[in-house]
Amino acid sequence: MASEFDLIDRYFKRPAPAGMLGVGDDCALFGVPAGMQVATSTDLLIEGRHFYPDVDPRALGHKALAVNVSDLAAMGAGPIGCLLGLALPAIEPAWVAAFAEGFHALAAASGCPLIGGDTTGSALGIAISVTVFGAVAPGQALRRDGARAGDQVWVSGTLGAADIAYRLLSGQMPADPGLLAATRGALEWPQPRYALGQALAGVASAAIDISDGLLQDLGHVLKASDAGAELQFADLPAAPSLAGIDPVRLRHALLGGGDVYELCFTAAPEQADTVRAAAARAGVAVTAIGRITATPGMVVLGPDGQPETDLPRGFDHFSTP
Repeated sequence: MASEFDLIDRYFKRPAPAGMLGVGDDCALFGVPAGMQVATSTDLLIEGRHFYPDVDPRALGHKALAVNVSDLAAMGAGPIGCLLGLALPAIEPAWVAAFAEGFHALAAASGCPLIGGDTTGSALGIAISVTVFGAVAPGQALRRDGARAGDQVWVSGTLGAADIAYRLLSGQMPADPGLLAATRGALEWPQPRYALGQALAGVASAAIDISDGLLQDLGHVLKASDAGAELQFADLPAAPSLAGIDPVRLRHALLGGGDVYELCFTAAPEQADTVRAAAARAGVAVTAIGRITATPGMVVLGPDGQPETDLPRGFDHFSTP
């Protein structure tokens, strides 16, 4: 049977980029470009809470890194490297090889190489912890506290598909193989918007990635900025795969659905052309969905122009089933 150290050497050890000391020593060593600040974030993925046992291990490897690189994107930071903590009930070579393949593929694409971490056994299922490091110029980070009254509210990509896939997989919606096939990729293969985040540094006034639902995550920006927002429900970019879905279910998916990992950001109206140009360079669609107001609180205007009531809550690890 392979040992912990065999597992590390075979599946996770890669040559470190120039100037770095990577997997294989007590600590990783890396430099930061002169005059830049370090940005760092960490996330946990727990079997049964964040993913199901039958998940494609390649997808899981991808997502484990993607949700962290998305945090760097939300700060406008360029990736430097990452650490991986992996707890496994047993070493299954085919599973570990596929997981590592998905992880390393995104690491290479995003410029966020694996430079260290830890592995251990687990009696309670798979647990994954990833910590990422990035760099951003002082004063250029896309913080949550910069939104100002009059700013436009934008989102990247589309919304809703990941939530519908989650509801289908968890049995909260009737089985629909076609709809699941059309939406599952959004849940299990999220695409972190690292190129867009870096392109928006110095352009957007505030940003956050949508991990727990649009309204909840935008609410964090509003709280930090001491501001409010008025959104136009008709302008929300619904995933095309959701065409024809029940309107009540769609409303919840767009406003409260998590696991999106798109960026929600604000920018002054005069920056609109610059925002669109930044998005075009990053190859990502962006949509203006509302505006920041001076009065705290969240207002969502329906098709009739009237404020909608009973707005959905986002995901909470200690209260959401």
